[in-house]
Amino acid sequence: MKNLTLKSTLILSALAVFSSCQEPKSEEFTMQEKLEYPNSRKGNDTLTFWGEKMADPYAWLEDDRSEETAQWVENQNKLTRSVLDSIPFRQAIADRYETIFNYEKVGSPYKVGDYYFIYKNSGLQNQSVIYYRKGKSGEEKVFIDPNELSEEGTVTSGLMGASKDHRYMAITRSEAGSDWSQIRVMDIETGEETGDVLKWVKFSGADWWKDGFFYSRYPAPESGDELSAENTFHKVYYHKLGTAQEEDVLIYENLDAPNMYHWTSLTEDGKYLVLYASTGTDGFECHYKEAGLEGDFIPLFTGFKNKSSVVDHVGGRFLVSTDIDAPKSRLISVDLNAPQKEHWKEIIPESEDLLENVSTAGGKLFAKYLSKASNRIEVMDMNGENKKEVNLPDQTGSVGGFSGEKDDGTLFYSFTSFTYPTSIYEYNIESGESELYYAPKLDFNPSDYESKQVMYPSKDGTMISMFLVHKKGIKLDGKRPTMLYGYGGFNVSLTPSFSTSNIILLENGGVYAMANLRGGGEYGEEWHRAGMLEKKQNVFDDFIAAGEFLVAEGYTDADHLAIVGGSNGGLLVGACMIQRPDLFKVAFPAVGVMDMLRYHKFTVGWGWIPEYGCADSSKVEFDYLRAYSPYHNLEAKSYPSTMVTTADHDDRVVPAHSFKFAARLQEMHQGANPVLIRIEENAGHGAGKPTSKIIDEQADKWAFMFSEMGLTYPMSEQ
Repeated sequence: MKNLTLKSTLILSALAVFSSCQEPKSEEFTMQEKLEYPNSRKGNDTLTFWGEKMADPYAWLEDDRSEETAQWVENQNKLTRSVLDSIPFRQAIADRYETIFNYEKVGSPYKVGDYYFIYKNSGLQNQSVIYYRKGKSGEEKVFIDPNELSEEGTVTSGLMGASKDHRYMAITRSEAGSDWSQIRVMDIETGEETGDVLKWVKFSGADWWKDGFFYSRYPAPESGDELSAENTFHKVYYHKLGTAQEEDVLIYENLDAPNMYHWTSLTEDGKYLVLYASTGTDGFECHYKEAGLEGDFIPLFTGFKNKSSVVDHVGGRFLVSTDIDAPKSRLISVDLNAPQKEHWKEIIPESEDLLENVSTAGGKLFAKYLSKASNRIEVMDMNGENKKEVNLPDQTGSVGGFSGEKDDGTLFYSFTSFTYPTSIYEYNIESGESELYYAPKLDFNPSDYESKQVMYPSKDGTMISMFLVHKKGIKLDGKRPTMLYGYGGFNVSLTPSFSTSNIILLENGGVYAMANLRGGGEYGEEWHRAGMLEKKQNVFDDFIAAGEFLVAEGYTDADHLAIVGGSNGGLLVGACMIQRPDLFKVAFPAVGVMDMLRYHKFTVGWGWIPEYGCADSSKVEFDYLRAYSPYHNLEAKSYPSTMVTTADHDDRVVPAHSFKFAARLQEMHQGANPVLIRIEENAGHGAGKPTSKIIDEQADKWAFMFSEMGLTYPMSEQ
């Protein structure tokens, strides 16, 4: 079954920084005097939680429409640019990164009837172009070129799914990185738009049925509040082609629960519409009904403690991937006439490895596992028998794809690792053989580098896995510039992947470290729950212990260790730089959740309550959130050199989080090392950022890290 549904998950793009490892030379650049920061008015706002007053001196920065906030943003960006542009090797870094980044990037082909759709970027195009051709050897034509939709390349467009007769394609279009999107429809044969435009869409797919599709959206927000106001009453509609959005048929709403996500999927045979309902980014309910505009949904799995997803419908039974009584997940078969637990049949039992997902193609099941945070694939019959392991290019890496329709004879998948640029393979379902379809060519020799996985103890003795990547044969002198990256939340798994950003670090003798912290999904639901709610401090302890391990093992020291993370990872960096400022030289909290007492008040922040808890819900939750909330735990002391990053169109984690944190950090920071905030214009949480902005942002970050470590760029000695 093909699944192009957009999920309501907190997505993180790995942010990379770099440095070198020589002693300072004449080209070095470091801050000599404490910066004079722009004025940040300190207000008298306070909030009361469970009888305790909490100061909120920079609450006024939450108003993204005020002239005062706009002036503050302008002043901060002016300071940040003056610092970054004065680093003498900043442009050299940008030039090198542009050279590395300038290679053709190709995605996995997506088959629709006789057509093949494929994303391609010639190298430095701001957005990938979607091409299509009829048959594998047909003439390739442009289907959508998002670069023609805006001068700065800030408009993105993507495929959402094709109609059952393969005549139409639903596409999504977003501007400036916002989560808000439009759904449009294109005629595949002619390549022309039909004129259907659906607005105020978030966290939705397009599930085709007859002459239209099911989708999810919010009511239109008030003018001016589009990027910050709380989003409520997510509803499911059916849109018939050729009609106005106002005529769409309401399929499902829950007026008693405004803070809920609702999304749907349609079984491949078109018989059943499956509805998922969630209070946030954790567990969800599953309901179903016969496909159509009439009829009520029938509960299949209720409650929000578990995750159960319908993979396919076969002979009156649903194949369901579930973590009920299986923290590492399993696949079961549920009889729709007897859906009770005692009648379930187990198709793929729980194992030592996490069953990440199950997909179907060519009459086969494809089980995607995580084994020590790397993927492996098993293919088997629809009843779970005759299992075979798929031979992947390497044992350490990440896989995407392995899905299709029941009549497909081949499918495409991608493979990548830290030293293996993302490559595309075509898999023959009958023979089980893979053939290379596309391998990128870039200025990088994988054989010069190595990666390994190590284990280290956290504060409470729990063993944590971490990947280390560096050039072969480097001398571990305890001073290697090292970038430590983590996330640790929302059941998100960090697995090996190739990054052009990291090449700058690696080719200059640096070390890249990625830790699989608790709160993530690498080792199943129990691992996730060990780092959420009242156990969130475990995540910070795991990350701090990773830094201590890198120092103890001679990779680096506190003067050459940088930490980076985005979104929930930005919270991670913010909390750890406050709890252990002595351990890190440079900190990059990106688009982070920094105000843990009010995060649920903005856009879809309420959806993170199952993960974090809520200060308004109970004193217990208030106490543990207050204990680590970065904004509220800053004190008058010296902190690492810091560059906070955010964007003006981030409506996932609103920029007010970063604004308030940066203002208070600048107030409290006692050291001479800089505290900057870089606020990107016409960009959002990270997705869809144009190539030009990516190059500029990464060059800024690497230059900042390099200069703050007192190192030079480039270096000749490895």
